[in-house]
Amino acid sequence: MRSFSAFLFAVLITASRSTSWASVTIPLTKLEHTGPYLQGSPHADRARASFLKTTSDPKTIPATNLVYIQYTTSVGVGSPPTYYNLVIDTGSSNTFVGTGKKYVRTSTSVPTGQNVTVTYGTGFFSGIEYYDTVTLAPGFVITNQSIGDALKFASFDGVDGIIGVGPVDLTQGKLFPDTGALTPTIMDNALKQGLIKQQIVGISFAPATTSNDTNGAITYGGIDPAFYTGDITYTPITKTSRSSLYWGINVTEATYGTHTVIPQSTAGIVDSGTTLVLIADDFFSRYLEAIPGAYLDVDNTGLIVIPPSSIAGMQPFNFTINGRAFTMDTAAQLIPLDENAIWGIETGVQYGVITKLGADSGRGSDFILGQKFMEKYYVVFDTDQSRVGFAYTNHTFSAYLP
Repeated sequence: MRSFSAFLFAVLITASRSTSWASVTIPLTKLEHTGPYLQGSPHADRARASFLKTTSDPKTIPATNLVYIQYTTSVGVGSPPTYYNLVIDTGSSNTFVGTGKKYVRTSTSVPTGQNVTVTYGTGFFSGIEYYDTVTLAPGFVITNQSIGDALKFASFDGVDGIIGVGPVDLTQGKLFPDTGALTPTIMDNALKQGLIKQQIVGISFAPATTSNDTNGAITYGGIDPAFYTGDITYTPITKTSRSSLYWGINVTEATYGTHTVIPQSTAGIVDSGTTLVLIADDFFSRYLEAIPGAYLDVDNTGLIVIPPSSIAGMQPFNFTINGRAFTMDTAAQLIPLDENAIWGIETGVQYGVITKLGADSGRGSDFILGQKFMEKYYVVFDTDQSRVGFAYTNHTFSAYLP
């Protein structure tokens, strides 16, 4: 088996704190990487603990998955714009370029007089902060957007930077010399400049069936009904620190079949930059014990291994959010066997996407609902009303079994 110690870019940000109008849906574009690039997902997660299609109101552009484990969007910077593939991250709020393709300055690039440094769970970037024109989609152009030019960085293989759509308070303490200043996010400026009327981001991911699957979208300024079914269940941002600094929510309980995994209301975050679903170690132990023969491959992958004899008997994993159950069925809990080679894990072995957080519960952030959860649901991040919404989709349940 190949080692799983190499870094997989699935950034869970640990940077400290220091219906719609003019909605625009932009494309998520894929970068082709395989093998060692995809190794180390659980460890990285824990450390980080084109053409238009017109719909009813939003402008929807096709989206693609980044080799099963990450989503990026093509963002133009400058005038004329240079386009960068940036990770869509709800777990951080600074936007920067330069970790792959270098920042190209044009007549619209104006230094702010500030240096910028952001440290993530795994990796960092530091450089110079600029004001520049940012093009998110045709006709959706933000002027004087604060954006970082990454001159030094680590652990951003395969991408050009991050577009941060987390709460603006996460930007505090990242600039120098104005260490107390906040950096307006793209959502702040889109609202200020009249491009959107609501600070709402809607995200649609879907399980990829190939490494080049066109299967995602992000909507600025509202929600897109084309991507969900039924009603959206909203839940307020948790008041529990540290989850309250992010898109943090409370799960009132979680069950695996008849087994209680999370027995009481607890706080965690919803993070598009984390690949897996992570739960506090004591919660994970209950999940592990409920699956006969399952074990955690600590030394190599950090993933749960599920024996073939136990797969047919696997049960739904249900998170209860504001009184409604959001289910990860058997397929949602498993990495499809035909993806193992691209992940860089042992072929023929069944791995799962739910793993341990790296600490017991009670520390203010007891779970992370990452990409593998979000692929099953439409997720709404609503700054105006301090809430997160979830809705079922046509791909919430799957017929997949290995």
